[in-house]
Amino acid sequence: MDKDRIRKAIYDILVAIGEEPEREGLKDTPSRMADMYEELFSGLSRDPVEVLREAEFVVPHQEMVIVRDIPFYSMCEHHLLPFYGRVHIGYIPAEKVAGISKFARAVEILSRRLQIQERLTTQIADAIMEALEPQGVGVIVEAEHLCMIMRGVEKPGSFITTSAMRGLFRRSPLTRSEFLTLIEGGRR
Repeated sequence: MDKDRIRKAIYDILVAIGEEPEREGLKDTPSRMADMYEELFSGLSRDPVEVLREAEFVVPHQEMVIVRDIPFYSMCEHHLLPFYGRVHIGYIPAEKVAGISKFARAVEILSRRLQIQERLTTQIADAIMEALEPQGVGVIVEAEHLCMIMRGVEKPGSFITTSAMRGLFRRSPLTRSEFLTLIEGGRR
């Protein structure tokens, strides 16, 4: 990541919108933004498949495993504004399972990139399929988008829900229904 270029770009944006980048409240903003972008986009240099494989175990368990309510924060590539919400993951192992925290880490890696929610949902499901080769995977992402809340249509409280179903979750209506029921039943 080229933090010097980011600092210069932010400085130029401040000038372009009519601000004084040298004033007290703004003089460190370009540096703060460069540091923030380094953190927000840290997923660009990491592979979620590798992370899932780090804690991979062979276990004779072939029933559904669900990790629900994984919080995430991402940046919309259309307006460079945040969107945030929760991810729900279900999978049915064939032979391999992963440490539960690795699912949250994979979500973090993929969400710390410029994203759109649809692609994020697909990438999570595909990473789990590639890493663990399960019988099936279901991923649901629910999010609020600041581009809908603070600009344009300005509709706070609007949630976007996306899903990706692979293997048994796509082929079997019963498996998909069990997953969706368990996700919905666990709501607080």
